[in-house]
Amino acid sequence: MMNSKRYPWMVVGLLWVVALLNYMDRQMLSTMKPSMQVDIAELQSATNFGYLMAVFLWIYGLMSPVSGIIADRMNRKWLIVVSLFVWSAVTFMMGYATSFQQLYWLRAVMGISEALYIPAGLSLIADYHSDKTRSLAIGIHMTGLYMGQALGGFGATIADKYSWQETFHSFGLIGVVYAVILVFFLKEYKRPALIADDNVPNKKPSLFKGLAVLLSNISFWVILMYFAIPSLPGWGVKNWLPTLFSENLHIDMATAGPMSTITIAASSFLGVIFGGILSDRWVQKNMRGRVFTSAIGIALTIPALLFIGFGNSTFSVVSAALCFGFGFGMFDANNMPLVCQFVQPQYRATAYGLMNMTGVFAGAFITDLLGKSTDEGNLGKDFAMLSVVVLVALVIQLSMLRPKTETQKL
Repeated sequence: MMNSKRYPWMVVGLLWVVALLNYMDRQMLSTMKPSMQVDIAELQSATNFGYLMAVFLWIYGLMSPVSGIIADRMNRKWLIVVSLFVWSAVTFMMGYATSFQQLYWLRAVMGISEALYIPAGLSLIADYHSDKTRSLAIGIHMTGLYMGQALGGFGATIADKYSWQETFHSFGLIGVVYAVILVFFLKEYKRPALIADDNVPNKKPSLFKGLAVLLSNISFWVILMYFAIPSLPGWGVKNWLPTLFSENLHIDMATAGPMSTITIAASSFLGVIFGGILSDRWVQKNMRGRVFTSAIGIALTIPALLFIGFGNSTFSVVSAALCFGFGFGMFDANNMPLVCQFVQPQYRATAYGLMNMTGVFAGAFITDLLGKSTDEGNLGKDFAMLSVVVLVALVIQLSMLRPKTETQKL
């Protein structure tokens, strides 16, 4: 089955579901605040809720480089299976939480377990796909994240109809069952044997060699910066757009949650597919095709952030969110393919782990900041201000990223 031409796409399909569960389990908490604060009084404070969202991001960020190093040295199939099983079990247990402290520590454990997935999953897909399909494959996988984000928006709706406890229990159980399914169908990609510096075959490089190689690469530093800065509005939208929709449009969270997350998810879905196809074709004619495709996507988010922040009608806010999601999708589809142009296969999971760390730290910072902005009534203004830093990142990326090959080899 692994030798079949269809199996690389089967890997994308299998991991698409994992990506969906990855984002759904973390995202639904952001829309269930009204239901949960009835039972857990500390969640009535937006600042406290921001702390709860941020602890996941800080732990997730700290674990990301570690998870990347692990993924480059271990069997990625089993890393993905264990990761999914643990965070799904944590989601199930959150339904039994009765205090803010319990939720806080469970979110921390979820951060550890979910961090293990993305570097392993993306590097596995990148190995299975060539230059002609890599961006599209990554893009299709990213639609799983967006679908998970959208379904997470229904957390408030389901919790309103049943209970927030039952919501956590149901989605956690689904993940545990799917982890068992992956045991039988997901296969590791077998790379050619590596030759270490002493010419001994099959010897793995030293534990921190990947970090040394990456941190001595100027282009990787640019990629790192370019990934981190758009993560500020990216995570801000994921965690606070439902609140902004609710406040600016004067609607309840049960309506604002699905409206905001579906808007972003649907447009991002289209963005990653369009960006993936465009990038795969453009790079065949111009080595900077992936750079330009990603830049177009980020450029679209700049006016979108202004209208998201200052819009006060359903048309203006929803249209801006659609534009942001489409542009961010184009950006998302090309991050790992860009890494492949500058980083060797044996270091790509480590590279994405470092990228995840910088992006998530930026996300943790902005999540905390926007929580305080919500309490102070400045959420929309601060969303709009993020457009300035994104513009700076775009200029640096276009000026400095100049790949010389479509794919770095072993």
